Amino acid sequence: MQVELDHLFVCSAVGAPEAKRLIELGFREGSPNQHPGQGTANRRFEFANAMLELLWVSDPKEVQSPSVRRTSLWERWSGRQGPASPFGICLRPVDSQESVLPYSGWDYHPSYLEDSLSIHIGDAGIEEPLWVYLGFMFRLDREQQFREHPNDVREVTGLTLITPAPLTSPTSQRVIELGILSTRTGTESLLEVEFDNHRQHQRADLRPHLPLIMEF
Repeated sequence: MQVELDHLFVCSAVGAPEAKRLIELGFREGSPNQHPGQGTANRRFEFANAMLELLWVSDPKEVQSPSVRRTSLWERWSGRQGPASPFGICLRPVDSQESVLPYSGWDYHPSYLEDSLSIHIGDAGIEEPLWVYLGFMFRLDREQQFREHPNDVREVTGLTLITPAPLTSPTSQRVIELGILSTRTGTESLLEVEFDNHRQHQRADLRPHLPLIMEF
């Protein structure tokens, strides 16, 4: 099967004030979003093939409710400075006719989606990113939402995930096998995001505010 990156999220402070640095770097912010019933909200940066989401908990009670608890969103957000991975890697099919799931896991039915839609979450611990598969999303959905950025960035072309311990779950190994990202171990959770094959030779390290390095 063929899958590709749809979007990624990183846990942020409430209201995502960290977005200011991205705007200073010439990234155009899209519209924010709320997740009713899930207890989270975000600020978004759209690209021609993917999206970057700064995610925070807006309602601790909702995010820890029985219907949402298994997602580990509360643990990832509240423990983002500790051992929990603050990232979510969200995939979509390349072919609209694809019906096979890329890895084992469970189906999450958030209340903000239509009843017929679900999010497939891979089996893994919170020391790994939340692995998400969106069988109902396609590249055209992203292209239609894309607006040019002042810094002329267009597409995400590479991801490198740095983790304190090697990824060991079958889900993570499958994602690596599918070519979604490369990995290496380091002293902290960190994600390097490459745009346009690093055409402009620019590099921005957003630490300590966000565990992101942007290469464009």
